[in-house]
Amino acid sequence: MAEALMNHIDPEAIVLGVDTDSREAVIRLLADKLKAAGYVKDSFAEAVLAREATMPTGLPLGHAVNVAVPHTDPDHVVKPGIALATLKNPVTFANMEDPDEAVEVGLVFLMALNDKDRQIEMLQEIMATIQSEEAISGLMQASSLDDVAAVLK
Repeated sequence: MAEALMNHIDPEAIVLGVDTDSREAVIRLLADKLKAAGYVKDSFAEAVLAREATMPTGLPLGHAVNVAVPHTDPDHVVKPGIALATLKNPVTFANMEDPDEAVEVGLVFLMALNDKDRQIEMLQEIMATIQSEEAISGLMQASSLDDVAAVLK
């Protein structure tokens, strides 16, 4: 299942060891990567940030590292793809289940999906991957594209 995940993540949109202190900066950084690679429209970053404000995507996993899966409506997407960031220090996202609760996130999958049905499927693939503490730890320690591919293959 995770094999499919690597097929959707653009190597140009993988950023390791991001040093920032806000979810907005991470989302903008990844959105810029997807935009440069032709996946999303100019409106994508703002749309993701707006959605994140009302429908947050932080996932507390009960591991050392939590994950966020920001995304937005298909209108802002040209073709489907995923950007991935590992963070040097965690940033705060709101909890998907309980928006009043803060989740310290170290791994961000920004999803650009142009089909609502695929969104569920993609989320399930990401969820399957991040259920594994080993996979998360592997991603957090990754220092190259090859390292990431080895974890997600």
